[in-house]
Amino acid sequence: MSKFGAREYALGVQHLLAMFGSTVLVPLITGLSPAVALFTAGVGTLLFHLCTKGIVPVFQGSSFAYIGALCTIIGAYGIPAAQSGIMAAGLVYLVLAAIVYFIGPDRLRKILPPIVTGPVIIIIGLSLTGVGVKDAFGFVNECVFDLKALQNIFIALFVFVVVMFGMNTRRKLFNMVPILLGILLGYVLCCILHLCGFFQMDFTPVREAPWLNIPFFGDKFGCAQIGNPFTMPQFNLTSILMIAPIALVTFMEHVGDITTNGAVVGKDFFKDPGLHRTLMGDGLATFVAGLLGGPANTTYSENTGVLATTKNYNPALLRIAAVFAILLGLFGKFGAVLQTIPAPVKGGIELILFGMIASVGIRTIVEAKLNMASTRNLCIMGSVLCAGIGLGAINGISLSIGDVPINISALFVATVVGVIMNAILPQDFDQLIQPKENDKQ
Repeated sequence: MSKFGAREYALGVQHLLAMFGSTVLVPLITGLSPAVALFTAGVGTLLFHLCTKGIVPVFQGSSFAYIGALCTIIGAYGIPAAQSGIMAAGLVYLVLAAIVYFIGPDRLRKILPPIVTGPVIIIIGLSLTGVGVKDAFGFVNECVFDLKALQNIFIALFVFVVVMFGMNTRRKLFNMVPILLGILLGYVLCCILHLCGFFQMDFTPVREAPWLNIPFFGDKFGCAQIGNPFTMPQFNLTSILMIAPIALVTFMEHVGDITTNGAVVGKDFFKDPGLHRTLMGDGLATFVAGLLGGPANTTYSENTGVLATTKNYNPALLRIAAVFAILLGLFGKFGAVLQTIPAPVKGGIELILFGMIASVGIRTIVEAKLNMASTRNLCIMGSVLCAGIGLGAINGISLSIGDVPINISALFVATVVGVIMNAILPQDFDQLIQPKENDKQ
């Protein structure tokens, strides 16, 4: 990393800040360690880049799709048991990578043409905007518009304006790292309001975090300032049967994310390095995360949003972010500082990032020069959007097989609906439904 200068490190930190909130949130919900999640996210990202020849600008972070299953397994059997299920999910991804390798990207592209992938990308962006709005207003469980909510939205709008100014100014200092600038100035504003008694900030995570985390051996040093959040996996068949099949659901999400990432960068990652390699990277990242005690990993839309915002697509920046994530996982105090970033600051950033992703979906449709006067195209696009946005409003489909809860994401259903509609509607569908000349008379 010695060849990088201050500019590259700043851009890498910007990517780190974009993924931090979501990556830490998953372990906080499920009972896993945030420090381990950061560490395994960094290691997983480096493994992903190794598998993909270092040309796909992707960051690996904690997957939300596994939250329900992880909560159930950890509550019943503990973290070590859940780790075996996460490792099994990683192996499922490796099997899927082998299948995709033999199928080939061209056949997969026929299954997932722009009329399907475009709306899916739009859904990825729009489905996340609710998170940005909640953070911007500071909503937790209920949407209550009070003085505190107005104060939060003021902070979020301040951050939003700073980032927009940074993106559109000709000053390279601001144009280079608009998101980092927005977070820093937003954080400073919150600290000032906190000191004046107008805004509450919680620095407890910083006080309670150990200075250093040492994998597997920290508890043997007998020092209160050294922690060991890492755990060893324990074979559990129930965990494997409950967690591993979720990889079949997140497979379609992976396809959508890689499609989005390629659309932003302007490259075809299905061909080079190949979808089988990106799946392999996801699988190895998830397997290692399970081995060390972290949550399952997945490609992160937050970082794709940063790519779209900054227009800097250098994959090395994601590797810089990965190294910093590993260091934050090992140095507890530094990682804890990032946990204190207020929700409205994150909300202002998220509204821009997720909006940019949705815009990329629209751009995908436009660049494919699709005829949106075509009834066939309207049927496919309308079905995908209705399935994705409609089911997203109720958090997908929740099923229960015995005592095993299974959540099928709206994005997965929307992608499947698009694939089926594209397959069953013939290419000459518009001609078939047009009235004949004799019928018009």
